[in-house]
This record gives sequence, C-alpha cells and structure tokens, in this order.
Amino acid sequence: MNANALARDILAAQPFTPDQAQATVEQAKTLQAAGVDLRASLLRGRRLGLMCASDQSEDARLFRRAAGELGAQVSHIPAILDGDSSFRLVNATAQLLGQLYDAVECQGMDPALVHRLGTAASIPIYPGLACSGHPSEALAQALPGDAAPDEKRAWVIQALMLRSID
Repeated sequence: MNANALARDILAAQPFTPDQAQATVEQAKTLQAAGVDLRASLLRGRRLGLMCASDQSEDARLFRRAAGELGAQVSHIPAILDGDSSFRLVNATAQLLGQLYDAVECQGMDPALVHRLGTAASIPIYPGLACSGHPSEALAQALPGDAAPDEKRAWVIQALMLRSID
C-alpha cells in the first residue's frame, strides 16, 4: 500500500482493513523488538506538528513520545481553525502546514475540519491518532506481551507514522 492511501485511511479514522491492521501490527512488533536505540533514527530530521488546544494532555504527550522515540521533532500548533473557517483559510493553512511539516496530528478538533485539512494538505494529517477511541487503540491491544497499554499504543502510532510519512 502506498503512503498516500494509508494516510487517507488514517484520516477517515475508520477501522483498518484486515491487511492494513496486520501490516501495522507486524511493524509495531518489529519496533517493539528493535529497542530505543534503533528506533531513534527512523524519523530523524523529520518535523511533525501537533495541532491542539493544549499540548499537555495525555494524548498530546503520547504523540510527542511516540514521535520523539523515532527521532522526530514535534512542534505545538495552536488550533486556530474551527468548523466555520472559510474554504480559503483551510486551504491556505493546509498548504503552509505542508511546507513546514512532514505530518500533523490534530487533536480535539472537529472531524469535518480535520478531514478538510487532510484533503487539502500534501502531507499526512492525522485525526487524533494518539487519542483514545481512534482505531489505532484496538490495534495496540493485538500486540503480544505484557507491556503497558501506552507502550503498545506508542509502537502502533510509530508504525502508522512510518507507513504514512514518505
């Protein structure tokens, strides 16, 4: 599967197809076994955005941790858009995000707005990938071992990032 197709599927925040789920879980298992030193270079030099009201929530911390363990830099982007934002403003914002970041996680935002951003952006826009209730949470439960749930979630989030960022 190409990265753009996976990014569209992540944006839809729908349950993954069996093939996507299996590939993601397998990659998460590989990351789990790889250890921190090997994972730290996989997204080195990549810039990710975290668009949310506060970057201090548990979900925001989980996303930062998952991205940071892969070597990516994460910047907080205050969520200034809302459902009433004009088509022009959303498109301009999507273009700017594509110039500044390799991917952006949107948390606590109107799903329709996140979808509008995602369809206009040239980069993956994640709809609360690290938030509880996202289909990635169910994939983490499929990982073997007795690691903490947040550990398993981080590996699944990392696998999805790696599969969607060119």
